[in-house]
Amino acid sequence: MQTDYDVIIIGGGIVGLAQAWMASRRGLSVLLLDRTDVPVGASVRNFGMIWPIGQPIGQRYDTAMRSRNFWLELSEQGIIEAEACGSIHLAHREDELAVLEELSSSNQYPTKMLTAEETVRRSPLANPSGLFAGMYSETELRVDPRTASLKLSQWLDTQDNVTCKYSTPVVRVEAPLVHTAFGDRFSAPRIVICSGSDLQTLYADALQSSGLKLCKLQMLKTASQANLPRNTPHLASGLTLRHYTAFEHCQSLAALQQRIADETPELDRFGIHVMASAFPSGHVILGDSHEYDQGITPFDKQEIDDLMLRELRKVITLSDWTITERWHGIYAKHPTLAIFEQELDDGVHAFVGPGGAGMTMSFGLAQNAWDRWM
Repeated sequence: MQTDYDVIIIGGGIVGLAQAWMASRRGLSVLLLDRTDVPVGASVRNFGMIWPIGQPIGQRYDTAMRSRNFWLELSEQGIIEAEACGSIHLAHREDELAVLEELSSSNQYPTKMLTAEETVRRSPLANPSGLFAGMYSETELRVDPRTASLKLSQWLDTQDNVTCKYSTPVVRVEAPLVHTAFGDRFSAPRIVICSGSDLQTLYADALQSSGLKLCKLQMLKTASQANLPRNTPHLASGLTLRHYTAFEHCQSLAALQQRIADETPELDRFGIHVMASAFPSGHVILGDSHEYDQGITPFDKQEIDDLMLRELRKVITLSDWTITERWHGIYAKHPTLAIFEQELDDGVHAFVGPGGAGMTMSFGLAQNAWDRWM
């Protein structure tokens, strides 16, 4: 059994997989270790949205667009299907329309304002009742979150310079050695910790003092919808405008935020903003909410699901509102950084906490890291 590698990645979610892929592209021998038998964390519990439109113009947006290109490369090779579906932000209130028009008129993003009629033609899921307009963006992709990470890990494991070992918990790192729960020891001059929401097992002092916060989100999946066109754009509501940093510099945003705080403070209490992602199967993934740190419990709240569905019914239409699956995910997020990156020991790097943008940003963030490291 090979025990010496150029780099060891600890954590097999999308962040770790991105690290492994970018290292392998540089010809390095890579060992990826994960404690579960398949990816089960936040990487599989999301919308499957590759969402550059949510990132602020500058380095973060550029990183998201590079990540997008990597997803398309995987799709072109037949490894993972990535649909270029685009997205539409819906405006059902005048203040929502003001924010969208302000962002779109800045000409910083490849967006186009649509009339209500044009919006409904592009997406039959958009609720025409009270709809002012939509903002279309061409950059968003859709991947199946439940299979994308697994397919990527399976493909990486077929590469000559990559070994993926799942069901292999790492219990200790003593650079350059990595110790597993089964007594195996592996060695590499560079070790990258991609531990997701686990801030306790490895380098707990550094990770827990890093400013990283845990965030819990609740999500829903509907029954299959009839006659749903392929490549239906992702949909985001006016509530979403207060969530993504792309909109934070819009002068018109403050009025929208104040109106929501006055009319529906319960949405702010649970960090609710609603979005929808439709899949070729006809199922639609709906969400989501945001609870942080001490507010996180193992128990999901029916109140949150009810509030999300209440708001979703205002902005989308479904032929069947039956909810077939409910779940929650937990991810780590830094309040100011795109990802927490720190050298914890000689040759040992933490690479943790892209927040809710892991699917959107991980490939580009990993590429940036390896550009610095080599």
